[in-house]
Order: sequence, then C-alpha cells, then structure tokens
Amino acid sequence: MTTTKGNIFCGAFVQLVLVVFLSQYASGKTLKYKVYEEQKVGTVIARLKEDVSDVLSKLPGSISLRFRAMQRGSTSFLSVRERDGEISIGAKIDREKLCEKNLNCSIEFDVITLPTEHLQLFHVEVEVLDINDNSPQFSRSIIPIEISESAAVGTRIPLDSATDPDVGENSLHTYSLTPNNFFKIDIRTRTDGAKYAELVVLRELDREVQSRYELQLTASDKGVPPKSGSTLLKITISDSNDNSPVFEESSYIINLPENSPLGSLLIDLNATDADEGTNGKIVYSFSSHVSPKILATFRINSENGYVRLIKAVDFEATVSYEIDVQAQDLGPNSMPAHCKIIIKVADVNDNRPVISINLMTQGKEEVAYISEAAPIDTFVALVRVEDIDSGLNGEIVCRLHGHGHFKLQKTYERNYMILTNVSLDRERRSEYSLTVIAEDRGVPSLSSIKHFSVRVLDENDNPPRFEKSRYEVFKSENNPPGAYLTSVVASDPDLDLNGQVTYAILESFVQGSSISTYVTIDPSSGAVYALRSFDHEEVSRIAFVVQARDSGDPQLQSNATMVLTVLDENDNPPVIVVPQLWNHTAEVPVSRRAGAGDLVTVIRATDRDAGSTPSSPAPSSRATRTASSPWTTGSASCGPTPAWRRCRGSTWSWRSWSRTRAARG
Repeated sequence: MTTTKGNIFCGAFVQLVLVVFLSQYASGKTLKYKVYEEQKVGTVIARLKEDVSDVLSKLPGSISLRFRAMQRGSTSFLSVRERDGEISIGAKIDREKLCEKNLNCSIEFDVITLPTEHLQLFHVEVEVLDINDNSPQFSRSIIPIEISESAAVGTRIPLDSATDPDVGENSLHTYSLTPNNFFKIDIRTRTDGAKYAELVVLRELDREVQSRYELQLTASDKGVPPKSGSTLLKITISDSNDNSPVFEESSYIINLPENSPLGSLLIDLNATDADEGTNGKIVYSFSSHVSPKILATFRINSENGYVRLIKAVDFEATVSYEIDVQAQDLGPNSMPAHCKIIIKVADVNDNRPVISINLMTQGKEEVAYISEAAPIDTFVALVRVEDIDSGLNGEIVCRLHGHGHFKLQKTYERNYMILTNVSLDRERRSEYSLTVIAEDRGVPSLSSIKHFSVRVLDENDNPPRFEKSRYEVFKSENNPPGAYLTSVVASDPDLDLNGQVTYAILESFVQGSSISTYVTIDPSSGAVYALRSFDHEEVSRIAFVVQARDSGDPQLQSNATMVLTVLDENDNPPVIVVPQLWNHTAEVPVSRRAGAGDLVTVIRATDRDAGSTPSSPAPSSRATRTASSPWTTGSASCGPTPAWRRCRGSTWSWRSWSRTRAARG
C-alpha cells in the first residue's frame, strides 16, 4: 500500500510544490506554496532567493543577504536555509494531526532578510495537501438493530456513521448496503458536512417468515485508489407492539450561546404513545451511535426528555452539534421513535486578542536590540495579533504605545512591523519600554497588552573631548627628570572600547630635537611628565599637541594644545667679560697724571639669568671703586657687595656710578 501511495502522488508533487502566488502588501510579499503531506524530511519546497529575485535585485549587489524565519507555532515542520532561503521539510507532516478535518490547512510563517538595514519581509503560506492515507472506519464491527414486525414501510432508523480523517475527495463519500428486498439506506448530510446513513424499511416485515437479517454496511471514499471500511448490521424482527412513541417534530433547531452556563435546559422533548401502562410509558435516550463528544457535552433525562448542557461549548472549536434522540416505550417488542436535535453554537466575544512579538532575540528575553546608527524605518520587531472569535468579535485594532521614536506599520492581514521613527542616540537614551495594545470590536470590547524593551546598542559616534582646548603649565627650571607636570582629561560618552580613551603626544620638534625627548604622557591616565631637566636659558617655552583617541572602530580622536613655560631661577653667576680676566685678575693701566674722578676703565659682565634691577649700593672706598667698579651685564647693573650679586638693570659705568653716589650725598 505504501508503494502504491508513493507512486500516486510523487509525480503530482513535483508540479504542485513550485506553484507560487505573489501578492504585494504595504511592506512585504506573500508567497504561497503547496506540498503533499507525508513527504520525506529534507524535501525542498522552494528557494526564496529565486522566487523573490525581483525584490532582491533592487538592493545593492555588494550585500551578502541572509534569510531568517520568524518562528511561529507549527513552523518547526519547515526549515529555512539562511544563505538562499531554501524551504524544506524539517519534520514529517501529518495533515490529519495538524488540521484535523479543516478543508484549509496551511503552515504560515514570516521570513526576513538580513542585515536589517536592507530588511525585506516575506509572508510564507505552505498549503498542506491531503493524500488518501486513511480508510473510512466504523466504531463497531457489529451493529445490532431491533425492528418491530409492525414497522411501517418507510420507517427510518439512524445508523452509526463511519469516520475518515482525510478531506475532500479522500474523505468519506458514500455508503452501500448488501442488496436485499426489505431494506435500503438513505445517505444524509449533517450540518457539519459529515455523511451518515439511515436504514429505511422497503416492505412489510413478517417475523414468522424471517426473524433475522445480516447485512453489510460499507463506507467508501473517492480517493485514488478508493478505500473503504464496513460493519455488519444484525437486524432482529420482533413481535408487534401496537403503538410506537411519536415526536412532535422530526427535528429541532436550537441556538446556544457559547457562554451558556452549565445545566442550561436546551429542550423539553415531548413524545407521545397512545398505549397505556408500560406500553405507553416512554423512555428517552441518545441513539447508540452518537459520538463520545456529544455524550460528554449533553445529557438527556430518560423520564422527561429534558436535554441539558453539562460541559461548556466553544464556538471556536465546534460550531454545531447533531444529536439523534430516540423515545421507546417499555412494552414488549417496542419500536423506538427518532428525532434529530441540531444545536447551533452562537459566538460571543469571549476571547481576548492574542499578541505575538518576535524580537529576533536569542532566548526568551523580551528585549530587542538596535544600533544607534540605525536609519529611520529600521526593523525592530514583528507583531502578529489573533482573535479566534468571529465577526466583529474577531476584528482587531492594534496600537503601539510608548514613544514617538517607534511606529507600528501594518504589513498584511493581522501582521505588523515595529520600525524606528527617528534617529536614535544611545548617549541621550539607552532603553525604551514599548507596549503593544490589541483591542477587538466586540461588545463589550476585549483587549490585550504586551510589553517589551528596546535597548540601543552603542556605536563609536563620539570622539573623546578634552576639558579645555589649551592647557598652560608653569614649571621651574632645574627640575629632576621624570618630574610630574600636569594631567589632561578627555571624556567619551560611548561604551566599552568605543569610550576607552588613550593619550599620546603628537610628534613635533623643539630646537631640532623631538618632543619625545622633552616630555611624555601616560597613555591611560593622561599624566604628563618631564623627561629631562629644563634650562630656562636654553628653552623658556615648549608647545606641543596632546591627542586623545578612543579604541572603537573606526577610531576617533581630538587634540588639545599644551604650552609649558619654564620659569627662571638664579642659577647662573655673573661673568666679567671686560676687561679680560686672567686668574680672576685684570691689569688696568692708569696714567700718572690721572686726577680724582678720571675714568680708569669700564667693567662689563654678563648673567644668563633674567629679572629686574635691585638698588645700587655704594662702594666703601676709592680703592674699591678703582678695582671693583660697576660693570655692564646685558640689561643688569651689579656691584662688588653681596647685594649686588643679585642685581638686575641697565648698563653702568664708573662715571655713572659716581654721579649716582654724589646725588645721594
């Protein structure tokens, strides 16, 4: 049988599996495929990269696109390969388990393309086609039936129904009965579409002629090849009971709201029997072939015919019930009467909308992540809302509450995408709390809410920034090498490596030497140190550039200027340059005719230090004046006394010193 089945649908599968229906919606495409049930795991259904090539051709060719399935419910039956969107069977599909008797059976899921900057959304519907892998079956192999010999021609007796979980042509189609002259079957259809048979008496029965009949009832489908199942009807003809019970109606229709309380009275059956005593005493019951589901949901009082609800009904699960009821008197050889109760379940708004949010987040964390560099309209999450109620009770209005930074955009049917509405800045706000609200249009309206968070991922979009663009540092000369000068601080609001700052001094030259021979900086702390002892007389001012760099990719930096002023100290003694000294002595010729106050010589000295001129003390004697007269040193005037050794000032000569002394008295 398995081999035959495989030969039947294998060829047809190749034709059907590639049928694709494309329908353009606001923000995506719907792709429809068909596949037979029971296919081998790994069977390829489609390759999205080929089927949506018209959409992908509009994207930059340099992008390496990936396909990702947004899981939903039964999507595990199918798998999607990332590199080309190949859809294949991931687990064996049994249509009967997946969709039961529903005519429309499909697996739906969404596929997006990555990276999200070039996101495209595709809705995939794979219709699962039925194969004839089930035969019609009866619940009992033998069905006993008792009929009074006084049963009138045309008397109908409901029979057990056969079940076939297949659908369409593969489902139960007809019944047949062993040919005979006394009975036939009439095929009827219930409100749910199921077919059943009624046994009809064709001619008068005579127990004395024939008291038993054994007939085979066969149920068959229209599959290729057809399948069938059978049961044996054992019919017993009983002695006549003058009158049989009679129902007021052959069928009753009841509308039952799905929120009806348990114990609700559905109908008060009233059958009559013209006989008296036990022959007229009626007992009510469900027919022997009613399903266990009906027996678990409804109860009939055998004495008064009250039918009550004993289990809650659900319109979304079952929209109608058909119950065969019989009334039979207690007399001998009783012939039961039958009627049908059709219960139509009325929908009420008893189901809240269900919100499903797919955040593309690994694990169960209700957090979506998005880069602060993401452009407007970047995909954040996929939202689907469902309400199993019908009509207005199942129509849903969906809203996004929280911040104007995000928006809700409908894609198709009950699917939405959450997109960015503005550019994001992690340094201003790093996390958002969003709420999706779904509300139906029923009366009263029911709603559901679902919360999730959006965390903004850091990008290296901020360079380090110094506290000030120019640093002034003052340091006295003759410092020891390694002396601390100052510290610079640059801050970066980015995270991790993007905000990790290191410092460096840019290459420059001072009097022909690299700046790296003068100063250094700690790359992590920004502390600046001297590498040599500074000499004000050599270099009094050093300017260089400090650069702060982060560790992001790409790396960002900023600069600050540092000006180091070397302060002077009195670390140089004056040096006499005129007259020229030999062993600290100078010979100065004096004329024999020199008189008091005549100029003997001019003494000049230099001092590399800088500063201001002190008061000029007077020499103690003329001899001192001759030997140690004031001398010239750049812009400083000095004398022989200790105080003069720290003097600063202008050029002096002996004559000018004499005039100054005379003026002071």
